Amino acid sequence: MSLSSFAKSLLAGATFALAAASAHADGIGVSLLTQQHPFYNELAKAIIAEAKEKNVNAEIAIANQDLNKQLADIEDFIVKGVDTIIMSPVDSKGALAAVMRAQTAGIKVVTVDVPVEGATVASYIGTDNYAGGVKAGELMAEQLGGKGNVAIIDYPLVQSVVNRVSGFKDAIAKHPDIKIVSIQTGITRAEALAVAQNMLQANPDINGIFGFGDDAALAASVAVKSAGLTGKVKVIGFDGMPEAIKAVDSDPDMVGVIQQFPDQMGKLAVDTAVKLKAGETVPESQPIVPGVYVKK
Repeated sequence: MSLSSFAKSLLAGATFALAAASAHADGIGVSLLTQQHPFYNELAKAIIAEAKEKNVNAEIAIANQDLNKQLADIEDFIVKGVDTIIMSPVDSKGALAAVMRAQTAGIKVVTVDVPVEGATVASYIGTDNYAGGVKAGELMAEQLGGKGNVAIIDYPLVQSVVNRVSGFKDAIAKHPDIKIVSIQTGITRAEALAVAQNMLQANPDINGIFGFGDDAALAASVAVKSAGLTGKVKVIGFDGMPEAIKAVDSDPDMVGVIQQFPDQMGKLAVDTAVKLKAGETVPESQPIVPGVYVKK
């Protein structure tokens, strides 16, 4: 099934719950960053499944990386009077006003995958991105034998990515013979491809590329091949989506992926919202330890 078809069926599958949410001034409002990434589609699927299991209403709105749309969607949830808002911010700083507005209205906010900078929410659920970045840096150092030049494809607007890139840098810093020679932003796969091509052209001695997400890493592996550098540049991703896992198994340039578990995050987010509705105390932070997938 194509991504667009999947997204349509995903939203259609939620329609029954959405109608119920519109008819009652309770339930969960869910604002997700995008539907253009398998991670968020898996997250949405898990939220829908767990909401059905717990017999609660869950309305999902997709921001598609548009902060203004996300702010409007959250305002809509506030007007409807939902009990809890689960959100993955498009912009860690830009979403602060919406969180404060919801809290002023007495609505609990749970952030998933991406935190909101400057806000104290009921709970944050997500991968320990810093630890994942450290794992990526350690894997890169191992793959390069402790020496070489590396580049990073970044997405600095999102705090979770900031954390994983910080972890990567700190791990690399422990290896004085490895230098980070380029850091550029490439949010979509197309942008990441162009960025990776530019990096390799400007720095033909690059030995490794860390992509902030699997889309960035997969784009980097394409750029490596286009530059005639297959087998000479190690690429590491971050997410663990099926396409990237398959690439690690079959592509000589994709040497590893830091794995996230969106299914666990979605289930835990709904369970946390249910507990908040019942007046129970929940942890302010609920980190999920990332895994590392390498060639079999």
